[in-house]
Amino acid sequence: MPTYEYECSNCNYVFEEFQLITENPLEKCPKCSGKVQRLINGGCGILFKGSGFYITDSKKKDSGRSEKKSETTKVASETNISEMSKSAEKTA
Repeated sequence: MPTYEYECSNCNYVFEEFQLITENPLEKCPKCSGKVQRLINGGCGILFKGSGFYITDSKKKDSGRSEKKSETTKVASETNISEMSKSAEKTA
């Protein structure tokens, strides 16, 4: 349910009210019964809760797995390069 902000034109009292989108705006101030106007506000933005939305979020630590994985990938790529150069020498 959205929160709407109102300001009284009589006493300048500013207050918030939880209302359904389909409800009509309030017309009377709860303090002085003067005329109120709904204010336009920026809202709160989008909140993503949970894990895995962005890399910088609170993601689980791999306890060193990423270092081992990068070392394994490096060794594998070096092995593939040396095998490719050996096969190129044989064909030439």
